Amino acid sequence: MWGWIIAIISGALMSVQGVFNTGVTKQTSTWLASAWVAISSFAVAFLLWAIFERNEASIMSLAKVDNKYMLLGGVIGAFITWTVIQSMSALGPAKAVMLIVISQLLVAYIIEIFGWFGVEKVEFQWTRLLGIVLSIGGFILFKWEK
Repeated sequence: MWGWIIAIISGALMSVQGVFNTGVTKQTSTWLASAWVAISSFAVAFLLWAIFERNEASIMSLAKVDNKYMLLGGVIGAFITWTVIQSMSALGPAKAVMLIVISQLLVAYIIEIFGWFGVEKVEFQWTRLLGIVLSIGGFILFKWEK
């Protein structure tokens, strides 16, 4: 149950963050807003690490991470911020978030099916694909104009 609650909070925070970042972009620029997101996120994350986890993992433990490509999460994060800002600006928050979530679901399922990036491999299930197709149908209905 805890995972469900955290996932719902995460989705809500992502939507609010996208709106905030788009608002900052309108008053500054896209990459400056993205940089601010990264810098402020770093500051908060570093502070929380220093308070709660400093004794569990030192900064040097980053050098010991297997599969060094996993350290590209921050780089990907910069482009996530940019793409969210651009899509929300072009489509509005609701449509953008729906497409983002559908894309996340589809890519995450592909990652699971093929067992990429060390994720436990799962068997293909038609019902899961149907769920993705229904999500796309929901987006089409949501977007439908009278």
